[in-house]
Amino acid sequence: MKRLKTLAVFFCLLTVVINDFPTAEAQTGDDLGFYNEPPSRLRGVIEKFSEDYGSLNRFYTAPTSKNRAARLRQFYSDQLAFLTKQNFDALNHDEQTDYLLFVNFLRHEIKELERNNKQFDEMSALLPFAQTISDLEDARRKIETIDVAKTAALLNDLNKQIAATQKDIEENRIAKPKRTTANRAAQTVASLRQTLKNWFTFHNGYDPMFTWWNGEPYKTVDQSLQNYQTFLLDKLVGIKPDDKTTIIGDPIGREALLQELEFEMIPYTPEELVEIANREFVWCEAEMKKASRELGYGDDWKKALEAVKNKYVEPGKQPELIRKQAYEAIEFLEKNELVTVPRIARDSWRMEMMTPERQLVSPFFLGGETILVSYPTAGMTHEQKMMSMRGNNPHFTHAVTHHELIPGHHLQRFMTQRYRPYRDVFYTPFWMEGWALYWEFLLWDMNFNKSPEDRIGALFWRMHRCARIVFSLNFHLERMSPTEAVDFLVNRVGHERDNATAEVRRSFAGDYGALYQIAYMMGGLQFYNLHRELVDSKKMTNRQFHDAILKEGAIPVEMVRAILTKQKLTKNFKPNWRFYGGLPK
Repeated sequence: MKRLKTLAVFFCLLTVVINDFPTAEAQTGDDLGFYNEPPSRLRGVIEKFSEDYGSLNRFYTAPTSKNRAARLRQFYSDQLAFLTKQNFDALNHDEQTDYLLFVNFLRHEIKELERNNKQFDEMSALLPFAQTISDLEDARRKIETIDVAKTAALLNDLNKQIAATQKDIEENRIAKPKRTTANRAAQTVASLRQTLKNWFTFHNGYDPMFTWWNGEPYKTVDQSLQNYQTFLLDKLVGIKPDDKTTIIGDPIGREALLQELEFEMIPYTPEELVEIANREFVWCEAEMKKASRELGYGDDWKKALEAVKNKYVEPGKQPELIRKQAYEAIEFLEKNELVTVPRIARDSWRMEMMTPERQLVSPFFLGGETILVSYPTAGMTHEQKMMSMRGNNPHFTHAVTHHELIPGHHLQRFMTQRYRPYRDVFYTPFWMEGWALYWEFLLWDMNFNKSPEDRIGALFWRMHRCARIVFSLNFHLERMSPTEAVDFLVNRVGHERDNATAEVRRSFAGDYGALYQIAYMMGGLQFYNLHRELVDSKKMTNRQFHDAILKEGAIPVEMVRAILTKQKLTKNFKPNWRFYGGLPK
C-alpha cells in the first residue's frame, strides 16, 4: 500500500514537470523543450545496421583481406535486398526519405568495394604476398589453432617472396607502375606490416613454442617489409621515406568522380563544376577590386590583400581575438533571429592551440565543439612564424571563426547528436562543410563584414573554395599535379606558399574523399539557393529554415530540400536539382 502511494506521488510530480515544459513553438535558445521528431519505422533498421557494420569492421581488421571484402559485400547486399522488398508507397514521407538515403548509401558502399578491388589489382604485382599476411590475421580473428612450425616456414617463405618481388622490379620483370600506384603500394606495405604485427603480438610470449619458432622469422619479415617500402618509395615513387614536402596523391579518374557525384546527389559533371567555380571566381575578383579601391590600392587587389595580411595580432593575443569574434557572430545571429542557439551550445565550446606538427597539414583553424587555433610557436623558423601570422590575421579569421563554431561546425554537431542521430551513417561533407560556408554567403549579404579589410578576408576564403574545386577535380582528372595546385593557390588566390602546400597536402593525403574539397562551395550554393526558394519567397522565416535543416541530419542537401518542400518521392528517385543557374542542362 505504501509503495502504491509512493508511485502515485511520483506520477503526479512527473505530470507537473512534463506540463511545465515549453511547447516547441515557445522554445528559445535557453529552453530545454521537446522536438516532435516524427517517428520513422526505419530508424531501428538503420541503427541495427550501424551496429552490425561496427561488429564486422572490428572483426575483420586486415584492410587487404579478401574475406573482409566478401563479407561486407554480402552484408550490404542482404540489407539492400531487404529494403527493396518493402512497400515504398506505404511509408510516410520521413520513412521514404530514410529509405532513399539507405538505398543510396548501400549501393555506394558496394561500388566502393569494387573500386577498392580494382585499385588493389592495379598494384597486385607489387604485393604478391599481401594475401598471406591477411589470411594470418583472419585466422587469428577466428581463433583458429595454428601449427607454430608451419607458420615459421610460412614466414620464411614470405621473406623470400618479398626479396624475389623486389628483384623482379629491379630487373624489369615487373612492368613499372604509375608513380601514384607505386605510392599506394608503399602505403599498403605499411598497412600489411601493421597487420602482421597484430598477428604476431597476439601469440608472442603467451605461447612459448610460438615465440621459439616464429620470433626470429617475424623480425626478419618485418624488416624486409620496411626495406621494401623504402625501396618502392625511393625507386618507383622517387621520394625518401622521411620526405615531408613532396605531395603525391592518388587520382581516382573521371568515372569514379561521376560515381561519387551520383552518391552525393550532385547532378553535374566534373567539368560543369569547374565552370561554376570559375564563374564564382569572376564575382570574387570583382568584389576584391571594390574593397581594394576603398583601401586606396585601385584595382590591384593583391596589394590590398598583402596589406590585410600584415595586420596580424602579436603572439599570445590570438585566443583573445577568436573569443571576441565567436561571440560577435553569436550576437549577430540572435539579434537578427537567424537560428536558435541553445544555451549549452553557446556556453560549452572550447579552444585549443594547434600543434606545430599538425599545422604542417592544417595551417588554418579546425573546429567543432573545440576550435583548434593555428598560430606560430617559439620553435618555428622566422619564415614559418610570419606565414602563420599573416595567414591567420584578424580579417581572415573573421569568417573562419563562425565557420568553425556557431553557426558552423560546433552548432551542427551539437544538433545532429540530439536530433536524428541515426542518420549519422549518411554523413556528407556537402551538408557539413556546405552549411558552414553557406553562412559566409548569407552573412556577407547581411553586411556582417563591415570594413573593407573584413570583406577582403571573407573574399579570400570564398576564392579559396573556388580554387579547391578547380585544383581537386583537375587533379583527379589527371590534368593538374600537386605542384601545379600549390602554384595555383599562391598565384590565383594569394596564399602563403607554405600554407598552400599544407592545403594541397591535406587534400591529397588520403584522409578525405575525392569530393571533399568541392563540398564547401557546392554545398554552400545548394543551401544558398534553397534559402532563396523558401525564405526569400516568405514560405519560411530564417529561424524556421535554419532550425529545420539542423534537425534533419548531415544528409545530401537535395534530400533536405525534398523534406522542407514536402516533395513527392518515388522508389526510383534520382537527383535532378540543378541548383546553379546559367549552365545548360
